[in-house]
Amino acid sequence: MSARDSDWDGVRLHVVTGKGGTGKTTLAASLALALAGGGRTVLLVEVEGRQGIAQLFDCPPLPYEERRVAGAPDGGDVYALAVDAEAALMDYLELFYGMRRAGQALTRFGVVDFATTIAPGARDVLLTGKATEAVRRRVGRERRRGAPRDPAESAPHVYDAVVLDAPPTGRIAQFLNVNAEVAGLARVGPIRNHADRVMEVIRSPETAVHFATVLEEMPVQETLDGVAEIGSVGLGVGAVLVNMVRPPVLYAEALSAAAEGDVDLAAIAGGLKAAGFEDAEAAAADLRGEVVDHARRVRVEAGMSERLAAADRPTYLLPFIGEGIDLAALHTLAAALREQGGA
Repeated sequence: MSARDSDWDGVRLHVVTGKGGTGKTTLAASLALALAGGGRTVLLVEVEGRQGIAQLFDCPPLPYEERRVAGAPDGGDVYALAVDAEAALMDYLELFYGMRRAGQALTRFGVVDFATTIAPGARDVLLTGKATEAVRRRVGRERRRGAPRDPAESAPHVYDAVVLDAPPTGRIAQFLNVNAEVAGLARVGPIRNHADRVMEVIRSPETAVHFATVLEEMPVQETLDGVAEIGSVGLGVGAVLVNMVRPPVLYAEALSAAAEGDVDLAAIAGGLKAAGFEDAEAAAADLRGEVVDHARRVRVEAGMSERLAAADRPTYLLPFIGEGIDLAALHTLAAALREQGGA
């Protein structure tokens, strides 16, 4: 392990966000697998209704209940949950009012959709509330309607960590800052109390917001903007997870020359002839273009890496996997996170 072993000591809610196309859900799933190592139990939560977790773990669509989807190589389990606002509202009504049947009737009349459409902050409270409840939940303690937290509780938590596959970077601050969203809806009462309990977890040192990105201009800029925005509203900024990293295939001197278009075409053709290629000159010309493109991409990515360094956050590099993402690929990415001290 690297010196980063203690980066996330005490963090129990890992929120993963990122620009679309950066592999946010893939990295959230990989982080859950990494955190489950050593016999730990982790819950992976999605809130966007895309069933991305089920696809990654090659299992049936997730219902609104926690189900085991994978095990870590050295022990430990990953459970997953797909949260939707309607099911979360049923939980909320049952927990605080004992009104599940009434909630089901409201659903049939479309009241739930109407309410969460005109008050999107209420939807976010319901979605984040399920994740934060899982963070607080302890072994052997049944949830009691409206019961306050007992500060003296010493029972272990049901989950050692919860990973939340959150909305994209452009909406993450609004999504997590639920107290601000609810302020105009309810200043007192159970809804406000529920929001306060959600924010108690989200604003605590138990929570870190991680940013998934790739080494391209727009995702990097969104990451830097997101880091600044999350910090400005008082939430904990976690790591930068750089996805799809491909190592350079040339030495530094050759890369620098190739980025300027300086490639020894004769040397390439000679190597191809020695390897038995019949039309070595034509193949060398094609390869020259590939070499120049590669060198220029490496140069751009180096610049993007320098920009990300300005965020001054732990940064983890996840390899490009060209064969597609399946469970084996998730384990590869999880291993890379562990090797860099990310879990």
